[in-house]
Amino acid sequence: MTGKVVLHWFCSPKTQACIDDLARVVTLKENTNVYVIAYINGTKAEAQKLDPIRGSEGVGRGTVAFGKGVTTLMKSFSVIPGPMSMVEDADGKVAFESTSGDPGQLDARDAKVNELQKSMRTFTSKTEGPKEAVKAGDKFQLALTVKLASYLKYTAGSGDFKLTAPSDIKCDQSAIKGDQLKVDGNTITVQLNCTATKGVYEARGDIQFRYTNSTGATGLGNDTTKWKFTVQ
Repeated sequence: MTGKVVLHWFCSPKTQACIDDLARVVTLKENTNVYVIAYINGTKAEAQKLDPIRGSEGVGRGTVAFGKGVTTLMKSFSVIPGPMSMVEDADGKVAFESTSGDPGQLDARDAKVNELQKSMRTFTSKTEGPKEAVKAGDKFQLALTVKLASYLKYTAGSGDFKLTAPSDIKCDQSAIKGDQLKVDGNTITVQLNCTATKGVYEARGDIQFRYTNSTGATGLGNDTTKWKFTVQ
């Protein structure tokens, strides 16, 4: 599942190390950037006792598997009775594995999960403007590029950009909404053509947009950027 840090957790009923680790996994699950997949080597009733998702609380937070298929899988991995964990980053790459209930391994696992989820960025932005002083009356550009993370999808028509600048700055656009924004895949681009009289200026751009992740959940992105430049 791209777009979230995924914790694959393998455990067996009546295993004290699994019972002890359950509280840790429940805590990790509380972060909205973490998705837990629990594999319980037992029956449905036994799985419910080791369920870190806790039924309806797990909407968008994870899922639980149990039964013969899980037993076969855990045997093939040689991880019965567990606990064993595998952590995938937001791009689906394995970032960490723990093979026992050793507190040192579990501390390292939890630290890796927290590190990954904190470093997740929904988008990056880049601002471009005059690098040198421009002449009064000459055209110059103010640009803003927003790139969403690879696991997100821009919601068409949801963008809204507004320029706030002194009245001596004249641009071809000061507000861009919906389908007027230039969008290429996951990249949103704002490019303004402007002129100004002599002076030292600061202009501000505010952009807002919506997106969906791989689970269909929606989010709201917003950013504020500033341009500072001199007109001679």
